[in-house]
Amino acid sequence: MDERYQLQVRDRLAKMQLEIQQILGAVGDPGRNVRLVAVTKYIGVDEVRDLEQAGITDAGENRWQVARAKVVELPQLHWHFIGPIQRNKARHIARHFKWVHSVDRWELAEDLSKYAQEFGNTLNVMLQVNISGEAQKSGVMPEDVASLLTDCTEFRGIAIKGLMGIATNTDNDDQLRQEFRLLRALRDDLQNRIGVHLPELSMGMSEDYPIALEEGATMIRIGRKLVLKEGLAL
Repeated sequence: MDERYQLQVRDRLAKMQLEIQQILGAVGDPGRNVRLVAVTKYIGVDEVRDLEQAGITDAGENRWQVARAKVVELPQLHWHFIGPIQRNKARHIARHFKWVHSVDRWELAEDLSKYAQEFGNTLNVMLQVNISGEAQKSGVMPEDVASLLTDCTEFRGIAIKGLMGIATNTDNDDQLRQEFRLLRALRDDLQNRIGVHLPELSMGMSEDYPIALEEGATMIRIGRKLVLKEGLAL
């Protein structure tokens, strides 16, 4: 147990929660529930345990090989898989994770559905959309989201909760805002046209989460700004 680290995290968490409420108040949406997902990919089991002691309830990982020991040792946390998924890892993810943010093809949804049913789970799923238009990023293209959503609603064992997007890595706030607005507009259009309730928008990371919150994020994925430990660069 690293009590000093726990105090650091409690302080950062309190400051972030206050900032979140201030942003929501400024945009006239003080009642919005925002889930803060601590991205733990660069820290080990002991540090994640300290995060939990400091008040973290949701943790995110993007590689099964890195996540394995943590999810097995700390199953009480709400684990979010936030990275691209190889189909041969879908069984492990369906067993150990509560949320998956990165479904971008129906074959993957089919695999997660099959394995979630095998373990008697209901997996909360976000469809990942390529909102930046960058070829190197995962995600279904915006014009193809409706078709993917329609296909995925047929699967048992998974519940489609919303959309996830990763914005361009840029200092251009206008571009970030435009990309986050695109994701929200897509979500709103899908709800209206298809009639599926999509309450969640997973968007915003350490550098851009304030803009994401202003544009409607209900989940933000925070790594180094929250979990940085002295002497460890995340």
